[in-house]
Amino acid sequence: MMSKKEWLACLEEMDRMFPDAHCELVHRNPFDLLIATLLSAQCTDKLVNRVTADLFQKYREPKDYVAVSLEELQLDIRSIGLFRNKAKNIQALSWILINEHNSIVPADRDLLMTLPGVGRKTANVVVSVAFGIPALAVDTHVERVAKRLGLNRWKDNPLQVEETIMKKTPADDWSKTHHQIIFFGRYHCKSQNPGCHICPLFDRCREGQKREKKGLVKREIVTEIN
Repeated sequence: MMSKKEWLACLEEMDRMFPDAHCELVHRNPFDLLIATLLSAQCTDKLVNRVTADLFQKYREPKDYVAVSLEELQLDIRSIGLFRNKAKNIQALSWILINEHNSIVPADRDLLMTLPGVGRKTANVVVSVAFGIPALAVDTHVERVAKRLGLNRWKDNPLQVEETIMKKTPADDWSKTHHQIIFFGRYHCKSQNPGCHICPLFDRCREGQKREKKGLVKREIVTEIN
């Protein structure tokens, strides 16, 4: 398994590669971010942003989402995967926010996780991005990168990945680290076509080493990024 020192060295490289990594879900406030993050499950941020460009003009507060029929909301997000279930959850959590939280999104992960359709990853994104509370959300990109680099075991679940990264990363850097790992996984260490041939972390990556042995990687000279 990768040591803390080795992991921090990897983070330094990611910081050089993606110094401006950030949340790519477009939002105006914590409530928008909650809705966008819920919609992003098993869906790309780009598609979510295309849908919310119109959605967030029509719906601005929890009361707006419950003022329409479920069928109308489903039509408004129909290009999103699992749109029927997501529309149902959006209306249900909107009622809870209205009745129990004065229409305000709570800045507490445990409270957020009691809302319909809101899991640990979504709650971590909201508290981190919207409220600046140190948290580290594990999506498919984060999980893939952590396991390929050998920080985690292949069999580890998302919670184990989250706990390992937090243990080996300074708490003040959790939010930044979350976004930089996502950018690294989304734009460089991709699921199907990872950039192993130009990766500055290749020598630390067990997936890259395996791909090279299979003849799937032809390395190029990588100059240090200043």
